[in-house]
Amino acid sequence: MTVTAPSAPVPATAPPAPAGRHPHRWLGLFAILAADLLNLLDSTVANVAAPVIRADLGGSLATLQWVAAGYTLAMAVGLLTGGRLGDMFGRRRMMMTGIAGFLVTSAACALAVSPEMLIGARVLQGVFAAIMVPQSFGLIRDLFGTEVGKAFAALGPVIGMATILGPVVAGLLIEADVLGTGWRMIFLINLPLGAFALIVGWKVLPEAEPVARGQRLDLIGALLAATGMFTLVYPLVQGHELGWPTWSLIMLAGSVPVFAAFVRHQLRRTRSGRTPLVELGVLARRSYTSGVAFAVIFFGAITGFSLAVGLFLQLGLGYTPLDASLTMISWAAGAFVGSIFGGTMMNRLGRHLLHLGLAVMAAGLVGLYLVFSTAEAGLGGWDLAAPMVAFGIGMGMIFVPLFDIILADLDEREIGSASGLVSSFEQLGASLGVAALGTVFFGTVGHHPHLHGFLDAAGLVTLLTVGLTSAAFVIGFMLPRKAREGASPAH
Repeated sequence: MTVTAPSAPVPATAPPAPAGRHPHRWLGLFAILAADLLNLLDSTVANVAAPVIRADLGGSLATLQWVAAGYTLAMAVGLLTGGRLGDMFGRRRMMMTGIAGFLVTSAACALAVSPEMLIGARVLQGVFAAIMVPQSFGLIRDLFGTEVGKAFAALGPVIGMATILGPVVAGLLIEADVLGTGWRMIFLINLPLGAFALIVGWKVLPEAEPVARGQRLDLIGALLAATGMFTLVYPLVQGHELGWPTWSLIMLAGSVPVFAAFVRHQLRRTRSGRTPLVELGVLARRSYTSGVAFAVIFFGAITGFSLAVGLFLQLGLGYTPLDASLTMISWAAGAFVGSIFGGTMMNRLGRHLLHLGLAVMAAGLVGLYLVFSTAEAGLGGWDLAAPMVAFGIGMGMIFVPLFDIILADLDEREIGSASGLVSSFEQLGASLGVAALGTVFFGTVGHHPHLHGFLDAAGLVTLLTVGLTSAAFVIGFMLPRKAREGASPAH
């Protein structure tokens, strides 16, 4: 169950809401929601489908990681520029471009005949998702004007449920094997959903004047960011399988000067009066920088851990994709309950809610470790249910308030750039979690893929996730005490 936060769409800028209301605003909202669902579903299906995909297409163990990491890594890079493209060329145009590209790349995923073709299509999916998703916020404001709160009140719970239930839907589609399509249906299902978003969106979404027409995109900055992220994630995924050759270690070390060059480039653009890809000034605030670190660790932990659980259930216990997804319903149910509690209590508890959620997560992880360390051949889904519920409740508590707490100390003019940067780091954290914890999992299983090997691997990943959760707990004390004023559960 790959997880992403059901947070608000990422704005590039934060203009005041217009007073007017669009006559077809609710139909337009459904089109935007359909577009967001494309991203949410495709970022959550990989861990359930990856073992079946590898059995069909072949490939190495690293293929299982790249099916997930390729999408999130591309989105992490693309989010730095996606919102800016909407400012330069118009939100509606960029939303339509993103949806159309997503449809084409979804078809390419479904038609893939090799793991390389699938991973390449997944990367392109992530690129188009990064163009599509950041336009949602501004378009909703254009549609609803001063009633934008009503839209987010409806949008938030639907996005949350889609995020949580994505793996279950994937398991059902694979098991149904519609017309013999098997795993390919998890990508084909995007076609009718995307067609609705494209057709309705083209007809009813407003075409507002671009707020940054004529500005030039920072292509050098985007290239440096992409290079830095790739040199960090690629050797983590491939290194173990190849025996950690020298080049993999050089790539890891090389990511540091590349990121340093990116920072210097952004500073030069700012000093020269040109628009940078990232407003680095927000990183001068300790509370915000701590929030970025929290997001990387938190999303890395839950995404990498969910990969290990999905692989354990299918490769270790021999579950079908449907059995695995149904086993993780307890996790999804817990996350749903936790998100309701988080939305209700975020303004009252502030960052204490994050610490409470992390503590409940840790309790669930300890319970899972005890199951893995004492289990025998008769281990089943019911043995995992209670600790998975606890882990999900704690995770859900954090989803809703996290972004509003991270952004609480920033000025209104900084929100657009800062929220986009956090979302980009969220996706980078997910990629790193898949790469690092997936590598630990396969490294522990090694050449002895029997039940005890998988139990040992799942147990070790669980302990490491406890460590990451503890690190997030400590960092949480450096975040703002309260959520951003005026925040709502739906952001």
